[in-house]
Amino acid sequence: MQQASGAAVSSILKIMLDQQAPASTKLRAAELVLTHGAKAIEIEDVEARVAELERAAEESKNKR
Repeated sequence: MQQASGAAVSSILKIMLDQQAPASTKLRAAELVLTHGAKAIEIEDVEARVAELERAAEESKNKR
């Protein structure tokens, strides 16, 4: 699935940069890049926060 995701991103970027592609198609490709990029940033933020909470919980547990 991850390999397919990489291929999908590559295809979207090619469409976005294709001089021959219709403007509406290029716009949709750009929208996909921005939307999924924002989601990826949100997921990374949540993962970092969870890791910090787990670290703090473990530290608190060890102090007892």
